[in-house]
Amino acid sequence: MGHEIKTTEGSKQEKYENLLPQIESLITGETDMTANMANIAAALKQTFGFFWVGFYNAANEKELVLGPFQGPVACTRIAFGRGVCGTAWREQRTITVADVDLFPGHIACNSASRSEIVVPLMHGNEVKAVLDIDSDTPCAFDETDATYLKRICDMLSAHAYDNNAL
Repeated sequence: MGHEIKTTEGSKQEKYENLLPQIESLITGETDMTANMANIAAALKQTFGFFWVGFYNAANEKELVLGPFQGPVACTRIAFGRGVCGTAWREQRTITVADVDLFPGHIACNSASRSEIVVPLMHGNEVKAVLDIDSDTPCAFDETDATYLKRICDMLSAHAYDNNAL
């Protein structure tokens, strides 16, 4: 079955509101987590034009491993607690960074990245993956992004883990 993301003009919130049901449609009935992550990354990149959008999976208790993404090549492995992704994993919370150069221990996978948001994909009290989005402009992310990206991660988690769709 083919899908096409229909983007709209408007505020950031309006774009997310338009995108949420489309993402729900993309993942409903699909049992492969890699496919769902890939389509979500593509839908976010297409809708917002972010510099880099992707997932890192918690491979074990020590490191995240690169999953599906859209954008330039990326770091393959990130240690627990290291950089923005590893810190979001350790702290089990969304982290928004207005200027990556000011984040202690930032991992520069690409020097064009200027700001970042990382949202944990939770199942119960466990981080299964993180959604990482980079922008090539400073201060690109705000509470609107944090709210809607968490909803997207919650939707994916509920579909995958609560419905045993792995």
